[in-house]
Amino acid sequence: MIGRIFWLTGLVAVALLTIVLQLDFMSRRAPGLADFVPGPFRNHAQTQIARNAVQGNEAALALAEAPRLVRRRPLPSQNLTLLAIAQAKAGKAGRAARTIQIAGQRGWRDPIAQEDALRLALEAGDQPEAARRYAALFLRAGTPDRLLVELGPRVLGAPGGIGQATMVAIVVGGERWHRTFLQRGAKVMLPLAFSEITAMSLLDGAAFDCGQLGQAMKTLSQRDSDADGRLSMAAAGRCPQLVPESTFPL
Repeated sequence: MIGRIFWLTGLVAVALLTIVLQLDFMSRRAPGLADFVPGPFRNHAQTQIARNAVQGNEAALALAEAPRLVRRRPLPSQNLTLLAIAQAKAGKAGRAARTIQIAGQRGWRDPIAQEDALRLALEAGDQPEAARRYAALFLRAGTPDRLLVELGPRVLGAPGGIGQATMVAIVVGGERWHRTFLQRGAKVMLPLAFSEITAMSLLDGAAFDCGQLGQAMKTLSQRDSDADGRLSMAAAGRCPQLVPESTFPL
């Protein structure tokens, strides 16, 4: 009799554990189920719990739930991003900056991590890091142009600044994405910033395709003729056929 009771109790315990684990797994697609998962059994559910805490107004709660998420699921870069946001909300800017750098390194393809890393880098005054994160977003086809337009002035707006210099180094060293830089940059970057970065890249040896460079200059001239004129001077050395004779003084 006693053995039967233990056997039935065991079956009930296994059934309850299975239900709890199923709820935890289902919370990935149904976030409302997260609250029904007991604390010790939260795995996927902890992601939603931490996200809700970070989005709320209680910094202490966010700083409790986000580290718990990272301890249980340390690999996803998104979880480190949530931790960084929680740290920033709690006034721990230094820790937040370090955490978001780790998140960005771990998840270069994670747009949320990259955007958050960029914004935190700007707040910390780290222009080179902000420029690198901008480049990561820039190269991702799914990044909305409006986001690049919004962030560009803060990252690349200073003429000859560290942000522009960092972007030049990235452009010169990344020949495989020259086409993307020319096509997208001419549309989303500040005209003068794009002109300066492209001109400096040319002077530093960037081997732009002349046809692609010509199309970028045409796009730029429609936005800002002065910026296009400055770029024309720099383009003369590599692609003289793109530069009108009137560009040069007699």
